[in-house]
Amino acid sequence: MLTIRKADDRGHFDHGWLDTYHTFSFADYHDPGQMGFRALRVINEDVVAPGQGFGRHGHRDMEILTWILSGALRHEDSSGGGGVIRPGEIQYMSAGSGVLHSEFNASETEPVHLLQIWILPERSGGSPRYDQRDFSESLKPGELVLLASSEGEQGSIAIRRDARLYAARFGAQGGEARRALAKGRHAWVQVAKGDLRVGETSLGAGDGAAISGEGEVLLRASGEAEALVFDLP
Repeated sequence: MLTIRKADDRGHFDHGWLDTYHTFSFADYHDPGQMGFRALRVINEDVVAPGQGFGRHGHRDMEILTWILSGALRHEDSSGGGGVIRPGEIQYMSAGSGVLHSEFNASETEPVHLLQIWILPERSGGSPRYDQRDFSESLKPGELVLLASSEGEQGSIAIRRDARLYAARFGAQGGEARRALAKGRHAWVQVAKGDLRVGETSLGAGDGAAISGEGEVLLRASGEAEALVFDLP
């Protein structure tokens, strides 16, 4: 079964310095029917104005992943983690028992466009931790590249949840990518750029799709596109 979450149905707020879309309920956007999917709690698509960002604030008991679509984002947190991430790089912060952090556009002239993802951890507590990886050389057109997993397989970031996050990019010639789903597993596909088909369903940038009761995820693109794929229990 495939359930579509259209881009235009997401929560949307334009704060001037921040233009943000919420796939699931977040902050001032609340929809009881959109509280997440399985362990996936938040997918926010943000465009942050040059030199602007999120001042120091706190989180706890959440696995937070940030994927850059364009521009650069600077992060600092109270665990000592920090750095600048750009397209092809992913940033991870496990809030654990509690952490303070800030995120700012690293440029004074260009916006930064990003997806921020929150995944519920297996259990509460634990020490906060930070990681950052560059997958830009691994992102071959038409391949699913593992960005995060519970065991840190294939050079991915190790997160505190039985979940896998993949990225797929397609060049001008398009192509297809497949991911088998084990029995009892579910998937979420989030289209970040361009247009593609999930099975026989057409999706555009900002659209998401929940997949349950299927044996695989099949992505097809006829041109340039990018998507994130979550494999979830």
